Amino acid sequence: MTDHVVHIHRQRPGQGRVARLGLLLRRHRGAIIAIQWLVVAVYAGLVVIPAFLPLPPESAHIWDNLRLFAQFCFWGVWWPGVMIATVTLGRVWCGLFCPEGFVSERVSRYGRGKPLPGWLKWSGWPFVAFICTTVYGQLVSVYEYPQAALLVLGGSSVAAVGIGLLYGREKRIWCRYLCPASGVFAVLAKIAPLHYKVDRAAWDRHTGSFEPVNCAPLVDVRRMTSASECHACGRCAGQRDAVALSIRSPAAEVLDAGTTARTPDALTLAYGVLGVATAAFQWTVSPWFQHIKMALAEWLVEHEHFALLDNDVPWWLLTHYPEASDLFTWLDGALILAYLLGGGFLLGSLLLAGPAIASRLTAERHLSWQRFTLALTPLAAASVILGLSMLTVTHLKAEHLWLGWLPGLRITLLGAGCIGSLVLVAGLLRQSAISRLRQLIAGLAMVWPVALMAAIWTLVFFVW
Repeated sequence: MTDHVVHIHRQRPGQGRVARLGLLLRRHRGAIIAIQWLVVAVYAGLVVIPAFLPLPPESAHIWDNLRLFAQFCFWGVWWPGVMIATVTLGRVWCGLFCPEGFVSERVSRYGRGKPLPGWLKWSGWPFVAFICTTVYGQLVSVYEYPQAALLVLGGSSVAAVGIGLLYGREKRIWCRYLCPASGVFAVLAKIAPLHYKVDRAAWDRHTGSFEPVNCAPLVDVRRMTSASECHACGRCAGQRDAVALSIRSPAAEVLDAGTTARTPDALTLAYGVLGVATAAFQWTVSPWFQHIKMALAEWLVEHEHFALLDNDVPWWLLTHYPEASDLFTWLDGALILAYLLGGGFLLGSLLLAGPAIASRLTAERHLSWQRFTLALTPLAAASVILGLSMLTVTHLKAEHLWLGWLPGLRITLLGAGCIGSLVLVAGLLRQSAISRLRQLIAGLAMVWPVALMAAIWTLVFFVW
């Protein structure tokens, strides 16, 4: 492989430093595998060990208590960092670091290698898995308690290993079809300026010898036009002198009429990232949620219906930690479920009104509601990073760090997401042949979802 890669480098010196980085990743697979084993060890330790430790005392800090340290690593650094990396570098977390994907691929070497059943290849599983994981995580307080984190993250890892043992040979079946985060990563990677570009003509022209590539997430590299399914691992860099790590405009994929705007991606963005995830981030600070809860609790007491006010619930079903005085009642669980699913569906539907109207006005096949929805990807990226950073801020506040810079950063990030989405909308409308008036109306329709999300985050950060 090394000789082949060196040959490509000499043949195509103009591809620059970025392309050479891709070739470097292909050449040093051994080092990458060593790093992945290290990530697996650290990940397993931070997931398992804190679950068996006592509650930290009030005087504990991130740097001297493993429970707090693990919480900060996972929810304060890891998840926000993964989302930022996906938006800027593509799915490098999946290809170079993810412990679940790596272990699932490794164990598949020794698995049964069964053919994939039809039900497993349903394109909606990542969306369903994301919704279920997000909602369940809120019910058991996955961000606050390591036992819940072990249940959710550990359960996901066990499932990934099980899928690896059953299906595929050295493939990431779990990552491609079932991973709860895969749908989100697929959406956010669409605006990543770094991607693996395939020169289809060069691929077809190549007649020399080459070493086959094992694409673990089962991507058809020859026909790859999107960064959504590519794990950015570098294994195919230089293949047939036609694949190179490249820099592109963040708007390139969304505006490219030749790239399919898939319905699962659009629904994941609207109902998942912008819908249910936003509701999950804000229900704990929402006065609406508290008012509804108090009104229902008073009604139940007045009518002597006490069953829903019972808090004797298993911790793996609803949050139940008497030692921390943190007990969810059945009413809490029902309201959280209704707020996340009902509120997320309502919000997602309201957001989709803009793309539906814009698509109807343009009346062009490539300017579908799915493509207009994907124009909201920068806003979705800003939204999920803002939401996850709330957990980071919670830990930093507990350490009494100065956060005077925080409001400005939040405004900047939210503004960048809104502007980025409106720029994509303008780019799509320029591709239409309709009158200026209809373009203006379509543009105003797309301002609606942007303004709605901006208003929601303004409430969360500056009003509530």
